[in-house]
Amino acid sequence: MTQPPPPPPNQPPQGTPEDQPPQGTSGAPQDTPPQDAPPAQGAFGAPGEPQDAPPQPGSGAPTPPPATPRTPPPATPPGPQLDKAPQAGYGYPGQPTPPPVGPPQPPQQAPGYGYPQAAQPAQPPQPPTGPGYGYPGQPGAYGQPAAPATVPYGQQAPYGQQPGYGYPGQQPGYPTPQPYPGYPGQPTVPMPSQPTGAGRKINSQVAIIVAAVVAIALIIGGGVWYANSGDDKSNTASTGGTTGGGGDEKGDSGGTGGTTASGGTEKVPGDPAAKVLFQIPAPAVAKDDSVDVTGSWLTEKAYVKSGIAEIVGYDPAKGTKLWTIKLPGPVCAASRKTTADGKTAVVFQPKMPTKDSTAGCSEVAAIDLVAGKQLWRKTVTSGDYPITFDNVTVGGNTVALGATEGGSAFDITTGKLLWSPKAADTCYDSGYGGGTKLVAVRKCGTYDERELHIQTIDPASGKVLSEYKMATGIEYASIVSTDPLVVAADVGESAQDGSGISDFFSIDNKTGKLLTKISAPGEQFAARCDGITEMEKCAGIAIGPNRLYLPTEEHDGTGEYKETNEIVAFDLTTGRQTGQRADAGDGYTLIPLRMDGTNVIAYKSAPYREGGQVVSIDGGTFKQTKLLQNPSTESVRDAESGMSPESSELIYAQGRLYMAAVYAHDSSGSGDKEYLALAFGAGD
Repeated sequence: MTQPPPPPPNQPPQGTPEDQPPQGTSGAPQDTPPQDAPPAQGAFGAPGEPQDAPPQPGSGAPTPPPATPRTPPPATPPGPQLDKAPQAGYGYPGQPTPPPVGPPQPPQQAPGYGYPQAAQPAQPPQPPTGPGYGYPGQPGAYGQPAAPATVPYGQQAPYGQQPGYGYPGQQPGYPTPQPYPGYPGQPTVPMPSQPTGAGRKINSQVAIIVAAVVAIALIIGGGVWYANSGDDKSNTASTGGTTGGGGDEKGDSGGTGGTTASGGTEKVPGDPAAKVLFQIPAPAVAKDDSVDVTGSWLTEKAYVKSGIAEIVGYDPAKGTKLWTIKLPGPVCAASRKTTADGKTAVVFQPKMPTKDSTAGCSEVAAIDLVAGKQLWRKTVTSGDYPITFDNVTVGGNTVALGATEGGSAFDITTGKLLWSPKAADTCYDSGYGGGTKLVAVRKCGTYDERELHIQTIDPASGKVLSEYKMATGIEYASIVSTDPLVVAADVGESAQDGSGISDFFSIDNKTGKLLTKISAPGEQFAARCDGITEMEKCAGIAIGPNRLYLPTEEHDGTGEYKETNEIVAFDLTTGRQTGQRADAGDGYTLIPLRMDGTNVIAYKSAPYREGGQVVSIDGGTFKQTKLLQNPSTESVRDAESGMSPESSELIYAQGRLYMAAVYAHDSSGSGDKEYLALAFGAGD
């Protein structure tokens, strides 16, 4: 689809001498790619990747079904607390487990972000602490839940508001945060669920009008890595062949040697200093035009990247082409999940669009990433017209596609149609979250009176297994993870920062019961989700064993003109911060990419004269171990800065970092070298 060009990337200060001038000719990379790398590779420039274009409005609106008002989820808004020192995770070896506390008191109105807290009620004895982010709040303190009233199960309570960020406060009848749990969290008592969705065959059209948020981070899936967000433990393969807690990986570390990080499988190189393994030049694009090139995957034998109307497999260390799958038109959306044997799916246009036009994203194909071939190609019609798909994912052995007309699904191996929209449907599946589980975001009602049903469904039949109904009026939701089930939403449009997130909802897959709601105000946290057209498109979020990991927004550091941030953790059962915190350091910014066992793999953007890093954050102590240090030469820095985690696809696995663009655009007027993808690796 033709898209407007993005704003240029951040440029380095002018007139400032370099600590390390580039070596060789002007603009040439310090790290020269191997001789057998693609011949079209040129010297590094300063690419800037465009932002995802806003989705186009749909047409028509479904007839709303009779709606039963629901009370909103409970408010548990613990933001980064600035007056407590970081602690190791609860239940971590060597750490005492705090005693249970009494029922929490109503939150007190507090000054703005970063202001010291007022005096708090007496607490159980605690060790001396210093200021810092991420320490669990105390009962009665700002950001902690109000004491719940008792309401018989199934009855409704008045809709109320608590002071703070505009989100409804704790409501009677909703789950109450529990005393501090061990690591991982305490078990919950299942409660009955009442699925009310109208089956799985979906429906009439609705209007979707809002700008999309660009966001891509990283996920692992059965030996295949994709640039994505939260990590489903069901999607991760360990070296022993069993699934595990959020990111155990197959394969070696890319020849780097070294030891394995405690709690994970990524090896720590003896020397993390990286070199440029290869760079893939951006494809040529017509003047003032841009083309979608969404999609990056990594298997044990290939780095796979979407180009213009093609999907190409490259040698993961050298960048030489291994195979190419030609498509009739550009890729519009790519699944962030794969099957255990490396199959995935993409949505694309049936032909190349002309300038300022689109042919519609009506084609879906299953791709075998290991064999490097297309398995099948399908369309779904509504009357006489093909349906234009907004998103695609893989759940179990099913390719699931969302659209304003409703959801459709195919068997990924055979291409058999499993379900498609029905004209009589009054609700519709706007999108899905995948993995070994499949979760639908089902919409009912009209705009401003929207009802969202988060349904865990059988991937083969579409049967609803459990359901959670969100508060009426929430228009969009994103599936951060399907196992554990975590949903993000901007409730009441209170985030006001374009992030698409004000709160996270932790839901029991089996019962549909809300375990807890975690408030994540946009001015405090830097995670982002789309939720408008791409329900799995999130960045800056990692989901571990009973843990949600989020980056804080950048703020002043200790050095002059130096900003920094942190990664903090929340318990998915209680909603409380765990006390864990990883500090980026002055001038650096930490962004979670994915889980590696119980560890968090994070990308660390660097100050102006430094190269970026990849670090492993221990899931218990939050100690950081450097896995990769990118070169600091100007040409390499400029190329790397054009691949920001917020607007690009980042994969770190097997000791290598891959950074890729999601749009190719005309750069003839900029004079800067553009890249489709960059690869970095440490060691020999």
